[in-house]
Amino acid sequence: MNLRTFRVVLWALVVVVALAAGYLYIFMKPESGRFGGGDYALTTGTGQPFTAASFTGAPSMLFFGYTHCPDVCPTTLSEMAGWFEQLGAEGKPLRAFFVTVDPERDTAGVINDYVHAVSDRVTGVTGTRPEIDKVEAAWGVYAKQVPLKDGDYTMDHTATVYLIDSRGQFQGTIAYQEDSATAVAKLKNLIAKG
Repeated sequence: MNLRTFRVVLWALVVVVALAAGYLYIFMKPESGRFGGGDYALTTGTGQPFTAASFTGAPSMLFFGYTHCPDVCPTTLSEMAGWFEQLGAEGKPLRAFFVTVDPERDTAGVINDYVHAVSDRVTGVTGTRPEIDKVEAAWGVYAKQVPLKDGDYTMDHTATVYLIDSRGQFQGTIAYQEDSATAVAKLKNLIAKG
Protein backbone atom coordinates (compact mmCIF):
# COMPACT_ATOMS: atom_id res chain seq x y z
CA MET A 1 0.00 0.00 0.00
CA ASN A 2 1.49 3.34 -1.03
CA LEU A 3 1.44 6.45 1.12
CA ARG A 4 -1.43 8.10 -0.78
CA THR A 5 -3.69 5.03 -0.42
CA PHE A 6 -2.80 4.78 3.25
CA ARG A 7 -3.82 8.42 3.81
CA VAL A 8 -7.14 7.90 2.00
CA VAL A 9 -7.92 4.83 4.09
CA LEU A 10 -6.92 6.64 7.28
CA TRP A 11 -9.15 9.64 6.51
CA ALA A 12 -12.02 7.32 5.60
CA LEU A 13 -11.68 5.68 9.02
CA VAL A 14 -11.66 9.11 10.71
CA VAL A 15 -14.90 10.02 8.90
CA VAL A 16 -16.55 6.71 9.90
CA VAL A 17 -15.57 7.17 13.55
CA ALA A 18 -16.81 10.79 13.54
CA LEU A 19 -20.15 9.74 12.03
CA ALA A 20 -20.53 6.94 14.59
CA ALA A 21 -19.74 9.33 17.46
CA GLY A 22 -22.27 11.82 16.10
CA TYR A 23 -24.90 9.11 15.88
CA LEU A 24 -24.28 8.02 19.47
CA TYR A 25 -24.40 11.60 20.70
CA ILE A 26 -27.67 12.38 18.94
CA PHE A 27 -29.52 9.13 19.42
CA MET A 28 -28.22 7.91 22.76
CA LYS A 29 -28.84 11.10 24.79
CA PRO A 30 -31.36 10.92 27.66
CA GLU A 31 -33.68 13.28 25.78
CA SER A 32 -34.09 10.70 23.03
CA GLY A 33 -35.59 8.16 25.44
CA ARG A 34 -32.40 6.15 25.88
CA PHE A 35 -30.13 6.06 28.90
CA GLY A 36 -32.64 7.34 31.35
CA GLY A 37 -34.90 9.57 29.35
CA GLY A 38 -38.45 8.64 28.64
CA ASP A 39 -41.74 8.71 30.39
CA TYR A 40 -41.86 6.50 33.46
CA ALA A 41 -43.57 7.11 36.79
CA LEU A 42 -42.21 5.19 39.76
CA THR A 43 -42.35 5.55 43.55
CA THR A 44 -39.60 5.70 46.13
CA GLY A 45 -39.66 3.49 49.20
CA THR A 46 -41.06 6.43 51.15
CA GLY A 47 -43.89 7.02 48.67
CA GLN A 48 -42.44 9.97 46.77
CA PRO A 49 -42.85 10.18 42.96
CA PHE A 50 -39.80 9.17 40.91
CA THR A 51 -39.35 10.03 37.22
CA ALA A 52 -36.50 10.77 34.82
CA ALA A 53 -36.53 14.31 36.25
CA SER A 54 -35.56 12.88 39.65
CA PHE A 55 -31.97 12.59 38.40
CA THR A 56 -31.56 16.35 38.00
CA GLY A 57 -30.11 18.63 40.65
CA ALA A 58 -27.33 16.39 41.97
CA PRO A 59 -24.98 13.69 40.66
CA SER A 60 -26.35 10.18 41.14
CA MET A 61 -25.56 6.49 41.12
CA LEU A 62 -28.25 4.17 39.76
CA PHE A 63 -28.45 0.41 40.22
CA PHE A 64 -31.13 -2.08 39.17
CA GLY A 65 -31.64 -5.11 41.39
CA TYR A 66 -34.10 -6.86 43.71
CA THR A 67 -34.45 -7.63 47.39
CA HIS A 68 -34.38 -11.44 47.05
CA CYS A 69 -31.03 -11.31 45.23
CA PRO A 70 -28.55 -13.75 46.82
CA ASP A 71 -25.27 -11.99 46.02
CA VAL A 72 -24.95 -9.27 43.34
CA CYS A 73 -27.40 -6.79 44.90
CA PRO A 74 -26.24 -6.99 48.53
CA THR A 75 -22.64 -6.84 47.33
CA THR A 76 -23.31 -3.75 45.22
CA LEU A 77 -25.25 -2.02 48.00
CA SER A 78 -22.39 -2.75 50.38
CA GLU A 79 -19.92 -1.33 47.85
CA MET A 80 -22.04 1.82 47.48
CA ALA A 81 -22.04 2.29 51.26
CA GLY A 82 -18.25 1.85 51.23
CA TRP A 83 -17.83 4.41 48.44
CA PHE A 84 -19.89 6.94 50.39
CA GLU A 85 -17.69 6.29 53.41
CA GLN A 86 -14.48 6.71 51.39
CA LEU A 87 -15.76 9.93 49.81
CA GLY A 88 -16.62 11.42 53.21
CA ALA A 89 -17.71 15.05 53.05
CA GLU A 90 -16.75 15.20 49.36
CA GLY A 91 -19.58 12.74 48.64
CA LYS A 92 -22.28 14.85 50.29
CA PRO A 93 -23.95 15.97 47.02
CA LEU A 94 -23.96 12.42 45.60
CA ARG A 95 -27.21 10.44 45.61
CA ALA A 96 -27.85 6.74 45.00
CA PHE A 97 -30.93 4.93 43.72
CA PHE A 98 -31.76 1.21 43.80
CA VAL A 99 -34.56 0.45 41.31
CA THR A 100 -36.19 -2.96 41.61
CA VAL A 101 -36.50 -5.34 38.67
CA ASP A 102 -38.96 -7.41 40.74
CA PRO A 103 -41.86 -5.09 41.61
CA GLU A 104 -44.18 -8.03 42.25
CA ARG A 105 -42.30 -8.72 45.50
CA ASP A 106 -40.54 -5.42 46.10
CA THR A 107 -43.22 -3.10 47.40
CA ALA A 108 -42.29 0.37 48.62
CA GLY A 109 -42.00 -0.78 52.23
CA VAL A 110 -39.96 -3.87 51.35
CA ILE A 111 -37.45 -2.00 49.19
CA ASN A 112 -37.18 0.86 51.66
CA ASP A 113 -36.30 -1.52 54.51
CA TYR A 114 -33.89 -3.45 52.28
CA VAL A 115 -31.76 -0.50 51.16
CA HIS A 116 -31.79 1.24 54.53
CA ALA A 117 -30.53 -1.91 56.24
CA VAL A 118 -27.29 -1.22 54.36
CA SER A 119 -27.19 2.57 53.91
CA ASP A 120 -29.45 5.53 54.54
CA ARG A 121 -27.80 7.20 51.52
CA VAL A 122 -29.53 4.87 49.03
CA THR A 123 -33.13 5.44 47.93
CA GLY A 124 -35.18 2.39 47.00
CA VAL A 125 -37.48 2.74 43.99
CA THR A 126 -40.36 0.55 42.83
CA GLY A 127 -43.49 0.77 40.70
CA THR A 128 -45.92 -1.23 38.63
CA ARG A 129 -44.60 -3.83 36.21
CA PRO A 130 -45.39 -1.65 33.14
CA GLU A 131 -43.54 1.32 34.65
CA ILE A 132 -40.56 -0.82 35.67
CA ASP A 133 -40.46 -2.18 32.10
CA LYS A 134 -40.31 1.43 30.84
CA VAL A 135 -37.41 2.43 33.10
CA GLU A 136 -35.51 -0.76 32.24
CA ALA A 137 -35.94 0.01 28.53
CA ALA A 138 -34.87 3.63 29.07
CA TRP A 139 -31.60 2.50 30.66
CA GLY A 140 -31.02 -0.54 28.45
CA VAL A 141 -31.26 -2.87 31.46
CA TYR A 142 -31.58 -6.61 31.02
CA ALA A 143 -33.87 -8.32 33.54
CA LYS A 144 -35.53 -11.71 33.25
CA GLN A 145 -37.46 -13.89 35.68
CA VAL A 146 -35.92 -17.35 36.04
CA PRO A 147 -38.17 -20.08 37.52
CA LEU A 148 -36.77 -22.33 40.25
CA LYS A 149 -37.66 -25.99 40.83
CA ASP A 150 -39.56 -25.21 44.03
CA GLY A 151 -41.99 -22.91 42.18
CA ASP A 152 -40.25 -19.73 43.30
CA TYR A 153 -38.11 -17.62 40.97
CA THR A 154 -34.96 -15.57 40.82
CA MET A 155 -34.02 -12.69 38.53
CA ASP A 156 -31.18 -12.39 36.06
CA HIS A 157 -30.32 -8.72 35.63
CA THR A 158 -27.73 -6.17 34.61
CA ALA A 159 -25.21 -5.66 37.40
CA THR A 160 -23.87 -2.22 36.49
CA VAL A 161 -23.95 1.02 38.47
CA TYR A 162 -24.88 3.90 36.16
CA LEU A 163 -23.37 7.33 36.79
CA ILE A 164 -25.56 10.36 36.10
CA ASP A 165 -24.62 14.03 36.32
CA SER A 166 -26.72 16.76 37.91
CA ARG A 167 -28.38 17.51 34.56
CA GLY A 168 -29.67 13.94 34.48
CA GLN A 169 -27.26 12.85 31.75
CA PHE A 170 -25.48 9.51 31.63
CA GLN A 171 -21.76 9.84 32.33
CA GLY A 172 -20.48 6.26 32.58
CA THR A 173 -20.63 3.12 34.68
CA ILE A 174 -19.03 1.23 37.50
CA ALA A 175 -18.78 -2.48 36.77
CA TYR A 176 -19.78 -5.17 39.24
CA GLN A 177 -16.96 -5.59 41.78
CA GLU A 178 -14.80 -2.99 40.02
CA ASP A 179 -11.68 -2.00 41.93
CA SER A 180 -12.75 0.28 44.79
CA ALA A 181 -10.11 2.93 44.09
CA THR A 182 -11.20 3.10 40.45
CA ALA A 183 -14.87 3.35 41.44
CA VAL A 184 -14.20 6.15 43.92
CA ALA A 185 -12.11 8.03 41.33
CA LYS A 186 -15.05 7.83 38.90
CA LEU A 187 -17.39 9.14 41.59
CA LYS A 188 -15.03 12.02 42.42
CA ASN A 189 -14.95 12.92 38.74
CA LEU A 190 -18.76 12.76 38.58
CA ILE A 191 -19.09 15.01 41.64
CA ALA A 192 -16.57 17.49 40.20
CA LYS A 193 -18.66 17.79 37.02
CA GLY A 194 -21.65 18.70 39.16
